Amino acid sequence: MTEILRKRFEENMHRHPGMDWLTVEARLAEDPAALDVLKKMEDSGGEPDTIGFDEASGKLIFCDCSKETPSGRRSLCYDDEALGKRKNNPPKGSAQRQVAQTGAMIMDEGLYRRLQSLGEFDLKTSSWIATPEEIRQKGGALFCERRYGTVFTFHNGADSYYSSRGWRGYILV
Repeated sequence: MTEILRKRFEENMHRHPGMDWLTVEARLAEDPAALDVLKKMEDSGGEPDTIGFDEASGKLIFCDCSKETPSGRRSLCYDDEALGKRKNNPPKGSAQRQVAQTGAMIMDEGLYRRLQSLGEFDLKTSSWIATPEEIRQKGGALFCERRYGTVFTFHNGADSYYSSRGWRGYILV
């Protein structure tokens, strides 16, 4: 896994200007469990890469940098509560369940927009993002996508699902 990450890091220096691989490698060596999470992200099509440091914690942010929302994480409603309420044509699962199984965290709007500032992602797909509890309590959930050169944040019923909607994750190392 480390070799895949190194190669992606070196091919995408615009995502982490001024950072060197030795720093990243040292952080990964300090947190071997992170490699397991990154492998799950990779195996489901996420193409994880670092996009710099988290200001609050000082840790490296690794997130899904696949051009479209990861192919192994689509056609999902937002969470298990919504999945349980879906009577007709339920999807195969929920984004929040997959997040928990992967060990990653689901992106919030700020992180999603930060990723979009480094390239163009989700031109044909969309990604569920962390939804505030007050919206979720009313049955809604948030997702983002890029269309017309603009990043949009939308809402939908948490029980909705589309073949082109999944989730993007991240971890702090």
